[in-house]
Amino acid sequence: MISVLFVCTGNICRSPTAEGVFRHLVMAAGLEKQFHIDSAGVDSYHVGEAPDKRAVKIARSNGVTLDEQRARGLKPEDFATFDYIYAMDGGHLFDMQQHAPDEAKNKIQLFMAAAGLGEDDVPDPWYGTDADFEKVFNMVDEGARALLHKIKETHGL
Repeated sequence: MISVLFVCTGNICRSPTAEGVFRHLVMAAGLEKQFHIDSAGVDSYHVGEAPDKRAVKIARSNGVTLDEQRARGLKPEDFATFDYIYAMDGGHLFDMQQHAPDEAKNKIQLFMAAAGLGEDDVPDPWYGTDADFEKVFNMVDEGARALLHKIKETHGL
């Protein structure tokens, strides 16, 4: 099983969107039995909450559901459990690199860079408008498609 974790600040905007989009793509490819997909936040102040209603609305309008997700904090065991850990921005990347055991540091990558789409952060839409959430969804969709393609090639799927 290939395990993929997406990480943002509170796990209510960017990383649940990435989890939802990636899961949607994996299911469309008929590969859901070969993947474990999750998301988490580097901070745990939203634990148990549903994704932001604006993220849910934009995802739904694009055919992706986030309804079953609940925020959780990043756990030390995540560094051992997951094969791929994607930070949505440079701050998350730095934070995880500081806390990860040495043997897990190579698993942690910046989401857009890992997708081969540049070094850009996925911006936090929390204080923004629906247009900001739409921009994030589009970035995440493009990145998730590229990452799934790379992972499929790497694992011969």
